[in-house]
Amino acid sequence: MGKEAFKDGLRSGLPISLGYFAVSFSLGILMRNAGLDPLQGLVMSLLNNTSAGEASAVSIIAEGGSTWEIALSQLVINMRYFLMSAALCPHLSPSLSLPRRALIGFDVTDEVFAVLVSAPRPLDERYAYGVATVTIPGWAAGTVLGIVFGNLLPEGIVNALSLALYGMFIAVVIPPAEKDHRILAVVISSMALSLAMAAVPALAGLGSGTKTIVLTLITASLAALIWPVEEEA
Repeated sequence: MGKEAFKDGLRSGLPISLGYFAVSFSLGILMRNAGLDPLQGLVMSLLNNTSAGEASAVSIIAEGGSTWEIALSQLVINMRYFLMSAALCPHLSPSLSLPRRALIGFDVTDEVFAVLVSAPRPLDERYAYGVATVTIPGWAAGTVLGIVFGNLLPEGIVNALSLALYGMFIAVVIPPAEKDHRILAVVISSMALSLAMAAVPALAGLGSGTKTIVLTLITASLAALIWPVEEEA
């Protein structure tokens, strides 16, 4: 039974892993442009499975930002995973120990959460381990190859591929923004605030990490005040 659950996890995680590989390859090129070597990229991606978080960290590194900027930006950008992990807890067996719960939570990303929360309850931890076994290496391998081949590919192709990650972010935001005016308003507001920060001399000198933190907190707070989520009875 345990082996079957693990194999099911491998099968469910394989499509996610292939998607991660394609995205993280572009991230690897950004790492290469920021001066990271393959080993640094490997360790970074093994410990941080998040495209938005890593892209922000790489941008801060490229600009020579401070460690606290990186740490705080990761906390703010990846805060949604706290909520996902909390939502996943009722799907786990009550007898599952805290360290084993934390091990499952280590690989909770948007895609992995969707797979795990759709599995039969109670969630078999070996199924989650199977998903993590293919998704984490897929993400890390893509970044390493992006760094390696970023040194071999022509400069024009490297510049084009370095934009692919931002294209993915746009592709993620546009569909829900078309369906929900609130999301569209948040996107437009964040763009306007970003332009305003660039135009104000006192704020233009802030690092990208600090700007990301400030913009995220402002837009998220305003959205929560204007459109609060009603609690279920």
